[in-house]
This record gives sequence, structure tokens and C-alpha cells, in this order.
Amino acid sequence: MALGTGRRLRYLIQRARALDVRNLLRLAALSRRVSRRPTALVVADMLWAAVRHQVAFQDYADWDFAILTRAERATWLTHPMSNHLAVRLNSREHRDTFADKTRFDDRFRAYLGRDWIDLRNVDAATLASFARRHGAVIVKVPDSLGGVGIDRIDAVDVTDWDALHARLLAGRQFLVEELLGQHLRMAALNPSSVNTLRIVTYLDGDRVHLLAAVLKMGNGGPIDNFSHGGMYTMLDADGVARHAAFDGAGDTFDVHPATGTPIVGFAVPLYDRVLDLVERLAREVPEMRYIGWDIAITPDGPVVIEGNYNTGVFQPKPSVSGIRIGLLPRYRDAIGFSPR
Repeated sequence: MALGTGRRLRYLIQRARALDVRNLLRLAALSRRVSRRPTALVVADMLWAAVRHQVAFQDYADWDFAILTRAERATWLTHPMSNHLAVRLNSREHRDTFADKTRFDDRFRAYLGRDWIDLRNVDAATLASFARRHGAVIVKVPDSLGGVGIDRIDAVDVTDWDALHARLLAGRQFLVEELLGQHLRMAALNPSSVNTLRIVTYLDGDRVHLLAAVLKMGNGGPIDNFSHGGMYTMLDADGVARHAAFDGAGDTFDVHPATGTPIVGFAVPLYDRVLDLVERLAREVPEMRYIGWDIAITPDGPVVIEGNYNTGVFQPKPSVSGIRIGLLPRYRDAIGFSPR
């Protein structure tokens, strides 16, 4: 059996075991809004796309697969393909540096632009002193994904530091970071969260290739993750958003609903410095060649939030952008082989 066939079968078995019929029907309804096809046909096509293109149901809805031709579908990078790249291109012995946020902060401290502590190494009094010095902090589960376990704590709201210290330890929220201020232009999008960029890079040993550049925004919540109510749109080579953003519910936004700030035409401030930063970041651990970097723009310049060695996939939404070709050709040209 060919490697690709075996990987596809494993993916299909996993999908069958995890099938959530209610979620499938919800996503089919979103796709039906775009395609105007009967729900039964959309569901059948979603199942076929999972078999033929290894497309998760959420991806099918996000990237409007219902309106794409067979040839167009073949140009889209899927999450299983990206996972394959992560396994093939990233050294196993260095993955923990990226999978554990405390290890990442230690290794990349020169690029963080913020102070941090590991609760496993300090007492409640040290936590109180740290939080009061910074006013507000972000607490994180070091090995979590997708924004799970991230909370904001304002020092003025805490009345019992011993209880807070114990609660955070019990919840494995070991990492405590100074809350970053953000550039006024970025805060204008959504002030309740630090709005970040996801820059996906590939290091071929000499050159750093930029595979995808994404603007992520919160929508009233404390984080900007797509899986927690946030939204995203793709950036062009100059760091400008040319198309509306969209969220996991399939809603699209030309302007931010919370602030009225225009998204279409939004130019990321200091974008040339962002590109310089990711160029340096991508060379820090050359054994990790395929990374999605989360970058924040502070008043003093861009800083790194984290590096994702198994980065998610971000691509333009066809019904919004008019772009019906995915990023697979760009990935293939840079990396030299197809993850299919």
C-alpha cells in the first residue's frame, strides 16, 4: 500500500470514529447558503471531499468547497496535508521547544518583548508581586492548542493570591505572562484582545519562504483564535487585507462589528519589521523548518507570541475573495514536493 493511501485510510477511520452528525448538518447548512444546493447533496459532497481531498467538514465550509470545481479543489491545502509536512519537515527532538509554551518563552526570550514566570517555580507572593507590577497578566496552559486554557487576570480584581495560585496550578495554567500592549492601529480592530498575525514559513536550509500571512482578530473576547469566536483574513505581500474577514460560523465582515474599523484595506503597521522578525525567528532552530508564527505588534514593534510546529491552515474564502485557487501550489513550489 502506498504511503499516501495508508495515511488517507487512517484519516478516514479517524473521521468516521469522530463523526458528529449534528455538527455535520450545521456545516452543511452553511455550505448550502453559498451553493444553494439541497442539504442532502451537500452532505454527500462533504463526505466525498473527505475521501478524495482529506477535507475536514469545517474546512469544507470555511473554504466554500461546495462551489469549487474538481480541478480547483485539488489546489487547496488541507489540515492532514499540513500535518504531514509538520511531521516530515520538523525534527522530533526539537518539537517540545514549540509544543511547550514555557520552553518556547525560554528559548525565544530575546524576541518576546514581555516578562513571564512559571508558577511551578514560584510561590503566591511572587505571583502577586509579578501581577501587581504589570497590572494585568495572561495565564496559559503550556501545552494547550487553539487558545484553550488562556485567561486574563487583572491584579486589582484579586483578593486571595494563595487561592489564585492554587487554582492556576490545579488548572495547569502554569505560564503567567505580562499582558502585551498593542499598537494603536491593531487595537482599533478589537481592543478586548491582542490581535495577531499568523505567518507561516518554510526554511529550505538557506532561504526563508513565506507561505501564508494572516490577520487574526478577536470579536469582543480576550483572544483572537478562530476556534473561540475570532475571525481572520489573508494579507497580501505588503501586509494589507484585501478581502473581508470570516469566522467559524460562516459570517463575513467588511468592517469589524465591535468597533466599526474597516477590515478591507486594513494595512498592518510596521509590516516590514514583521517580515524581518520572522526571517530571524525561522533561522533560530533550523531543524524546525515548517512553523506558523504568531506575531503581535506592540507600540515598540513586533514580537513573537508563539511558534506552532503543527500550524493550522489558513486560506482565502472563495465566496468573499473571489479567489478559487488554494495555497497548495505555493507550498509545493517552495518545499519542492506535494504533501498529497
